[in-house]
Amino acid sequence: MKKAGIWLIIAAFLVLIGGMIFTVAMMGANWDFSSFGGSYETRTIQIEEAFRDISVMTNTAEISFLPSEDGRCKAVFQDSKKEWHSASVEDGTLSIIANLSKNPKDLMGFLFGSGSPKVTLYLPEKEYNTLFIEEDTGDIAIPKDFSFEKIEIKVTTGDVSCNASSKETVSIATSTGDISVEGSSAKGYVLAVSTGKIRMDAIAAEEDVSIAVSTGRIELNGISAGNFLSGGGTGKALLENVICREKISIERSTGDVTLKDCDAAELEIKTGTGDVQGTLLSEKVFVVKTNTGKIQVPETVTGGKCKITTTTGDIRITVQ
Repeated sequence: MKKAGIWLIIAAFLVLIGGMIFTVAMMGANWDFSSFGGSYETRTIQIEEAFRDISVMTNTAEISFLPSEDGRCKAVFQDSKKEWHSASVEDGTLSIIANLSKNPKDLMGFLFGSGSPKVTLYLPEKEYNTLFIEEDTGDIAIPKDFSFEKIEIKVTTGDVSCNASSKETVSIATSTGDISVEGSSAKGYVLAVSTGKIRMDAIAAEEDVSIAVSTGRIELNGISAGNFLSGGGTGKALLENVICREKISIERSTGDVTLKDCDAAELEIKTGTGDVQGTLLSEKVFVVKTNTGKIQVPETVTGGKCKITTTTGDIRITVQ
């Protein structure tokens, strides 16, 4: 008990000292938070060197790509004294990185200031080689005006909208946030979220589309691919006009699976708690099982195998 009391006294003392330092600093600034660098200023950097690869590594900025209106490349930053960005070209790679101030005064401005950092990159060309983005917190928007050899995006917390095409695989991962991909094509897609929604619309993949979610809903419409593979914990899966040359495979612990006008040479769907329902475009040989649900499937004997298993849930499938 005596040791606990001593630690409480020490903690209270440290809090008191911190409060005194904060009060003195604020009095010196006439209680003006903006004097601590909390405001954001816009800076523009013209990129004169040629490059084919793009690398962006930042902390809390919103990132967006836009076509250049004058045929020149420029990076527009909305920065604070706490966090500012730099842009440079080396060995054919345009690198944008975030720089953090070590000044405690700038840190206070970051905590109490308004607004948010932004990175806007205006690109003169339509095609580039590799695009790599890694950041902690912030949204990312890449329009379909651009195409790349390869796209890789990693985000901790933030939404990603990537509509650019790629000759190789598009890889996007976020812990907390939504992923949206629309109107693009690629060799393949690998998308993953821990908590969030994934939406794909009007997508053409030469090979596989792979989606992994821990907790989240997936919505797909107008997808053509070799295989569609999806695993997840909790969340609904809605597929409309998803056509695969080989296989559609979906597994969920909890969540409904709905297919509308979908097809593949083979289908395998497994869910613990949830219904499986929808329409297919061609006949299948159905192998279905549910422990506590109802089953309603066509008695067809031709076509590829359609295996559906649920623990608790109904199975209702029709063929167009």
